[in-house]
Amino acid sequence: MITDPGLRDPDFRLAHAPAKKRLPKNSYAEALAEAQTNLRTLQLAYMRHRTRAMIVFEGWDASGKGGTIRRMAGVLEPRAVTFWSIGAPRERWQGRHYLERFWSRLPEPGNLGVFDRSWYGRVLVERVEELAGTEAWQRAYGEINAFERMLAADGVRIVKLFMHISDAEQHARFQKRLDDPMKRWKISLEDVRNREKRDAYEAAVTDMVRRTSTDTAPWHVIPADNKKYGRIAALRTIYDALAQGLEIAPPDVDPEAAAAARTRLGLRVPGDVE
Repeated sequence: MITDPGLRDPDFRLAHAPAKKRLPKNSYAEALAEAQTNLRTLQLAYMRHRTRAMIVFEGWDASGKGGTIRRMAGVLEPRAVTFWSIGAPRERWQGRHYLERFWSRLPEPGNLGVFDRSWYGRVLVERVEELAGTEAWQRAYGEINAFERMLAADGVRIVKLFMHISDAEQHARFQKRLDDPMKRWKISLEDVRNREKRDAYEAAVTDMVRRTSTDTAPWHVIPADNKKYGRIAALRTIYDALAQGLEIAPPDVDPEAAAAARTRLGLRVPGDVE
């Protein structure tokens, strides 16, 4: 039974979520440039205010997580963002609480942390592949909600995206990867096994959203059958979620620095009249 009063989507069903949307014709390049500029401006505001944020990507295999993250990495200041690719826990983490390995990955003040998969592996792959017992993964919903509430209370902003593609689109993308010598490395035995269990994963995602989409950290399900639409929708969602309540506009030049630049270096300072 769902009892958390902060849950936002208790009736969610992934099967009812749209996967196919498109941008207006010939609008992608302009939309991407705008979204990337906005993210860059947002990051500078986070650096200035020393605010922390965590951006979590989950989604089907071949749903566009990596492509979206690359569009972020291309414009963000690398010294103030860390990208984490999360796979199966290594031996050092075996026998420890599954959330423990994420504590060392929390962002520093003024930094963004971007997660390509995350602690939600507990209620997705570990559930479906029976790597965690039923009692353990069912308990994890409450643990994850408490974890995210604790981070939010400490000032960490969290935005969570699930990149959603249809069964037919995923099949087509797997074929394209096999056809492209530069992308064949992306297909693994795990991908094949996951696809064979798509129904089980759909049920797991449905429960994940129902039980962990909270007022503190809601889920955003991104229609990603069209790669360009999915990228833009994801980047816009990140900006909208992380910009709320934050002064985004770049600050004026420090008065002392402006005076020194003018008098000692002969530089023209914004606001000077010719």
